[in-house]
Amino acid sequence: MSKVWFITGAGSGIGTGIARAALKAGDRVVATGRNLDKVRGAFRDVMSDNIAFVQLDVADEAQAEAAVAEAVKRFGRIDVTVNNAGYSLLGHFEEMTVPELEHQLATNFYGVVYVMRAVLPAMRKQRSGHILNISSVAGVVGFKHCSAYAASKFAVEGLSLSVAAEVEPFGIKVTLVEPGFFRTDLLDDRNVKWPGNAIEDYAAEGKPKDVWSAYNGTQQGDPEKLGEALVKIAGMTNPPKQFHAGSDALAVARPALEARLQEIKDYEELSRSTDGNF
Repeated sequence: MSKVWFITGAGSGIGTGIARAALKAGDRVVATGRNLDKVRGAFRDVMSDNIAFVQLDVADEAQAEAAVAEAVKRFGRIDVTVNNAGYSLLGHFEEMTVPELEHQLATNFYGVVYVMRAVLPAMRKQRSGHILNISSVAGVVGFKHCSAYAASKFAVEGLSLSVAAEVEPFGIKVTLVEPGFFRTDLLDDRNVKWPGNAIEDYAAEGKPKDVWSAYNGTQQGDPEKLGEALVKIAGMTNPPKQFHAGSDALAVARPALEARLQEIKDYEELSRSTDGNF
């Protein structure tokens, strides 16, 4: 049976790649985005009743509820929800303002919260569903200049793993997708944000913008191939709870996780020393 996908941030990059892969598989797609013209433009070559376009700024809770309601009205159900919408705030933590940090979380974290809260009642009612939350390898490993972005993704990780345990009895699955570097607009000047403040002590190492902008357009990850992989995962009876996408994600995550396990072993005695006696 064909599935109905609800995808945020479907107007470019990974969101577009997932939507195209789902359509190719014969599924139906609700493609959402803040700029509906941009979303429609990403699928101008798609002439099909299997795709619907819905306005959605994920940072707006009311819009999330309305978009999910429209999706159910159009196709009758939602089988797969992909929380993909987001942007990156990059730079030194001290140079970021609190409003800049709050705005990063409003989109990357609360956007996921709002969409999940809107879609879970429908999935509980149908006793099935799969939520794919697009995190990042930065949600597994902290990177220099990525404090805000990584914080938002680490928050998505904790949210996803916890909610997964709560909704499993209703036949709902949750998978965290942790991509490495993919050829998307994430580092495009129109999307990435840089702190407005400057602290002299950090100036000696150069500008973070110069470091990260060099990666734009050279990332090895292919959004369409990721889309194909996620269509396979959405069809699994027992899908992974965490999926590292890309050889670079594997290369970064594996040694970091192994190092954490080693630290647990190294400090096991000190850890056990904190137990109280009853």
